[in-house]
Amino acid sequence: MNLLALAGGVGGAKLAHGLAQILPPENLTVIVNTGDDFEHLGLRISPDLDTVCYTLAGLANPDTGWGRADETWNAMANLKRLGAPDWFNLGDRDLATHLERTRRLNAGQTLSQVTRDFCAAWGVKHTVLPMSDDPVRTMVDTDEGELPFQEYFVHRHCEPRVKSFRFEGLSTASPAAGVREAVESADAIIICPSNPWVSIDPILAVLHLSSFISRLSVIAVSPIIAGKTVKGPAAKMFAELGIEPSALAVADHYENLLTGIVVDSLDSELAKQIRIPTLVTNTIMQTVEDRARLAHETLQFIGSLP
Repeated sequence: MNLLALAGGVGGAKLAHGLAQILPPENLTVIVNTGDDFEHLGLRISPDLDTVCYTLAGLANPDTGWGRADETWNAMANLKRLGAPDWFNLGDRDLATHLERTRRLNAGQTLSQVTRDFCAAWGVKHTVLPMSDDPVRTMVDTDEGELPFQEYFVHRHCEPRVKSFRFEGLSTASPAAGVREAVESADAIIICPSNPWVSIDPILAVLHLSSFISRLSVIAVSPIIAGKTVKGPAAKMFAELGIEPSALAVADHYENLLTGIVVDSLDSELAKQIRIPTLVTNTIMQTVEDRARLAHETLQFIGSLP
């Protein structure tokens, strides 16, 4: 089975890692959201892409899920002392990634080229692709005006109330090199447990999957468990948009896209209201073994579908 995984940050990276433990490199491609990419301190930063790559490489911080393990913060401490903005923390190891990415992009390389080379350097054998080599920027319309995603998410700690979302640059963005081929060769798509609004919607908007849906199984793993998220503002966003946050809301959000959905055991009663095939299991990935187990169960679920 050739599998395509769509992923945002920490939750998506964990399931992608679980899938990578089971599937050989030629059978798994991970397409990652770049809508939250931005420039900071003159550097080109790709938070979700780095989180997925670091996780697959075994380099991610095990406590936060993002950033590098065994990180030091000397550069950031000195930048702060010099009066530089310090609301987005960049560890010393992580900083090297952004410096080299920026150098290569400024030299004319594409984001997909840079990502391929970084994965090779880090020993990541599975294919990881940005959703687009063109800039797409998630803008969050709030009760305090429109904010770039990282300004809303990190600088403002998700405090402003959300009203809607806009993906700047979407009209001129094309799928990154290799993305269309990965979709065409896929037998199934797994939407990892990432924020539907700001992690998965940008990917779906760029991919234009409608022409492929009739032949593909598309399975989502709900990022919302018992009305809450393990990490991130997805539940808050649903609520502020007037939608009760739940696994049912996630299923409804993807409308006719899904063949099935995976929800947590805490939502076993709610699962009875979902109108598509539903796998109920433990979806919280606290350990590496949890990631592999959930990936295995999700693949078995896909295999059981018509």
